[in-house]
Amino acid sequence: MVGLKLGLFPIGSAMAEQLIANDNVAFIYLFAFAIGFSTTMAEPALIAVGKQAQEASRGKINGNIIRLLVALGVAIGITVGVHRIIVGGSMHFFIMTGYSLVIILTFLSPKYIVPLAYDLGGVTTSEVTVPLVTALGIGLATHIEGRSVLIDGFGLIAFASIFPIISVMTYGIISQWRLKSQGE
Repeated sequence: MVGLKLGLFPIGSAMAEQLIANDNVAFIYLFAFAIGFSTTMAEPALIAVGKQAQEASRGKINGNIIRLLVALGVAIGITVGVHRIIVGGSMHFFIMTGYSLVIILTFLSPKYIVPLAYDLGGVTTSEVTVPLVTALGIGLATHIEGRSVLIDGFGLIAFASIFPIISVMTYGIISQWRLKSQGE
């Protein structure tokens, strides 16, 4: 906590201040997407899980594709979370919509991918992603009037957890569909 308070939170505040001062919302979204993707790709736990998933599935799951999909999911999730901070609105609506989609995909996905998808949602909230995303969320919530640092700033992590689950289960559904269409 001391490292976050002294190191990353001031950086997050400075990032947000500069992004908001730029007066270009598209640039804020692009930055959120880039920071979500790059921090996730650097997660040591994700690298390990991708390799283990590939070995355990005997090549049925490609570990590098899983890594890219998880990073893409986190990037999209953080971008959606930043959008919610910028425009306001109920966090409950966004979270309930995301988890409703997760529930639907759980029933549609191949059973071998569901536990992996849920695990990967938690892997993304690890050593690299959480401090940087939290710093960005707190910085944005601090510099946008009417936003709560606790709800809006820390709430950004919830979005980083939902969307990787969605992207991995979608990959499982598409992969299963492709295998069936090639077999027929």
